Amino acid sequence: MQRGFRIVIAAIVVLAILAFMTTYTVRFTETAVVTTFGRANKASVVTEPGLGIKWPYPIQSVITYDTRARFTETKSETLATADNRQVILQTYLVWKVTDPLEFFRSYGIGGAREIDHVRQAEDTLRAKLRSALAETSRYKLTDLLNAGPSGSKLGELEDRILATLKSGGAGSALEASGVTAVSIGIESMELPQAVTEAVFKSMQATQEKLAGVEGKRGETEAATIRNKASGDAQRILAFADKEAQVINGQGQKESAVYLEMQKEDPRLAVFLQQLRFLREATSVRTTLVLPLSMAGFQLLNPQVQAQLSSGTIPPLNNGAPQTPAQPAPHNDSTGDKPNTGAKR
Repeated sequence: MQRGFRIVIAAIVVLAILAFMTTYTVRFTETAVVTTFGRANKASVVTEPGLGIKWPYPIQSVITYDTRARFTETKSETLATADNRQVILQTYLVWKVTDPLEFFRSYGIGGAREIDHVRQAEDTLRAKLRSALAETSRYKLTDLLNAGPSGSKLGELEDRILATLKSGGAGSALEASGVTAVSIGIESMELPQAVTEAVFKSMQATQEKLAGVEGKRGETEAATIRNKASGDAQRILAFADKEAQVINGQGQKESAVYLEMQKEDPRLAVFLQQLRFLREATSVRTTLVLPLSMAGFQLLNPQVQAQLSSGTIPPLNNGAPQTPAQPAPHNDSTGDKPNTGAKR
């Protein structure tokens, strides 16, 4: 009984070892390359996820590659710009394995594990990326650090570096080694201290120049506005003077009738002046204690008020009835005094 149990256990172990040696698993995020005596061809690539069968090692072996995007960061590189300035750039590359067979042929020498292949690929990619950074020499430092309306050209520089990698300008094309560059980014850009001081001085001079130009333009615009305002003011004043002259002439024409009436009877002028006095004196809140005999207040006399309804100019001598003027004494031709008595 125990012997049979041991045989079963041994058989299970042997089967497990055989299964481990003859099967492999491919995840949905992976592709596999099944090598035969270390060699592979197009039929060796497995892209379908699931369980696969192979001959045991050393006849066949399986290397799986993760096809998801990978991130590789470079070290800081000192580069020269088109205006002979120096910048220190640190970049990164996002890439992924798109052709596992070419990737295996390019980086599968010297290791049987995926991590060894990836490390070798990253070293090659860093070297290619450092070579592609020579595109920095096409730009001036002011182009890369421009804060004006045109903006910085760092994005354009990243696109050029990526195009250089894809086209093979930095060596052999990446696609030939089974790698596709997804994107490239400039992680940081620094300036040496000497360059920083020179850049700050240049930026200061540029800003001062721009400030001078803007100041002159502001002064010109201010002078234009002042001249326009002065011209508008003169036109308005001329128009107002003209209108005032017209109104003044019309007023004088209309007042001429009343002036003639005042010449015929001066009492009308006195009456109008008293009305004006009352209107101006009572236009504000004030308390006046004045006699009715005072000039300007004679119209408040009840006797004068009673005579206003008749439409005649009332007497303005304290309300007393006006005494008719006495005729001058008349002398006849004989020189005798006039006869004032009755004839007997």
